[in-house]
Amino acid sequence: MITTGFIKKGLLTLSLVLFYYFFSIVLTFYNKIVVTKFKYPLVMTYIHLIVKFVLASLVRNILECKKGKSRVTLDWWTFLVSVGPVGITSILDIGLSNWSFEFITVSLYTMTKTSAIVFILIFGLILRVETFRWMQLCVVLCISLGLFLFTFKSTQFNLIGFLMCLAASVTSGLRWGLTQKVAQRGELGLTNPVDFMYHIQPWMICGLLPLAVGIEGLKFSGDKNFLDYSSSNTIEKNMAVLLGGALLAFGLEFSEFLLVMKTSSLTLSVSSMFKECCILLFAHWLYNDEMNYINMLGLVACLSGIALHIYIKATKVIAPERINTKDEASLGLLANSIENEEDTAT
Repeated sequence: MITTGFIKKGLLTLSLVLFYYFFSIVLTFYNKIVVTKFKYPLVMTYIHLIVKFVLASLVRNILECKKGKSRVTLDWWTFLVSVGPVGITSILDIGLSNWSFEFITVSLYTMTKTSAIVFILIFGLILRVETFRWMQLCVVLCISLGLFLFTFKSTQFNLIGFLMCLAASVTSGLRWGLTQKVAQRGELGLTNPVDFMYHIQPWMICGLLPLAVGIEGLKFSGDKNFLDYSSSNTIEKNMAVLLGGALLAFGLEFSEFLLVMKTSSLTLSVSSMFKECCILLFAHWLYNDEMNYINMLGLVACLSGIALHIYIKATKVIAPERINTKDEASLGLLANSIENEEDTAT
């Protein structure tokens, strides 16, 4: 039986997913346009991190002035032990993913990255933020195998790039498992995505700096197309483009943390997989790319896994409400029987 609580929960989850989709899809196409002209993804990401930290600080100050209450600020030990691992794994995920593009094709990257949902489930179970269910295992296998087959193409294999991308998938699983564990711990006070972003950005800024300088630093510093000091318009235009991407990145990270806090890291991963299917399907239709039987089979398997995940989440919402309804009915019957006994006694 569909109840009001189930409908509210469903609408909330759908709203959060659509909120995440908006920033994710817009930023994806925005970055594709920008990266073709600005060929320094790590430097671009580093600038985004700095802007996100400034924005998070600004929003926190606005909230403090508006509510008259100081925002949560973690002590150094909690900052190191609880938030540190999340920041380190986050930057490893981003850094290894971007670095792997120097060695492998987009097709091989996408196929390898499908394993991330498996590691999210594994680390979710290890960190006890997910409960093991055989149906949940079927969901993960269906989606990961389905997306692998859907994006399957004969492509050039590079062992170094493949291992980098696989390591990024592992760190991605650990990253979101740790994020869920920290975000859903009420005693830390990081239940607001802005507070979480404020505390995690310093770790990511410090972690990405060696990678950005080591891999792209020399090329970037000598690039006159970007750092043309003789023309102020060039620098202003490039910085405006990067700032626009940073604003979208802030919205994306905010929506990701909000979705994980209100649902789970596995739901975020499943939503991301569905988004990838939609984008790839749209690309097939737009560019008239041919889809073979393997691709079609993969799409069916992926969508089946997503449908099964939605069913599992729906039953988890309905089951407690049924128990509460039964308990209320039992209490009502018990109260009536007591009243009848009292009437009989009198």
